[in-house]
Amino acid sequence: MISSLLALMTILVLGIPTAVIFIPLAALTGDIMPLYRVSNAIARIALRMAGIRVEVAGRELVPASTACIFMANHVSNLDPPALIPRIPGRTSSFLKRSLMKLPALGYAMKLAEFIPVERRGSASNAQKSVAAAKLLLAKGIHITTFVEGTRSPDGRLLPFKKGPFFLAMDSGAPCIPVSIWGTETMMAKGSPRIKPGTAHVVFHAPIDPAGFATREELSEAVRAAIASGLPEWMRG
Repeated sequence: MISSLLALMTILVLGIPTAVIFIPLAALTGDIMPLYRVSNAIARIALRMAGIRVEVAGRELVPASTACIFMANHVSNLDPPALIPRIPGRTSSFLKRSLMKLPALGYAMKLAEFIPVERRGSASNAQKSVAAAKLLLAKGIHITTFVEGTRSPDGRLLPFKKGPFFLAMDSGAPCIPVSIWGTETMMAKGSPRIKPGTAHVVFHAPIDPAGFATREELSEAVRAAIASGLPEWMRG
């Protein structure tokens, strides 16, 4: 419980002045990067204060100056703060539409061009989300997606959603599979309690969508890459 309190206090103590200073600055100047960098720094500090160390492997495999689609498995609410600050450059992400309604934070994510999605949305809404992501990729902004669509309740890989692979095939952007493990024991699904430990983030070699005839084949290739970086029991 102490780890949870330390993380929360760090976010409050650093997050409130950040919101007061950098959100208006981003709104006035149209430059999101100062807010983006400070927010990532707060995420790093909060994890460190909670006793969580993040070990990263394979980041050198991410192509420079190329907008990519980062496709990760999802086992804990700690996954985004463990992953996103370690992605080179700037990334947007798909997230639940309800999060966009949160005071200050929701507006900040809107300024950062995060893409809201409905968990059980219609096909037309899904197409709009994919189109928005494609425009961001064209601007040179990465897209990060947790391809299972929800957190795994036991750490094992779930079936993948189709949307990220429609986006990949349509945009042609390189797919970067990412394996995350360790966080499943530090903050389990349905629990607000954080435990100290080591989170592992493994970036894999880019996968070119042009090399696949169908999105199903691309999905299988991404799944195999993600599974290769996980402990055997998590591979599904």
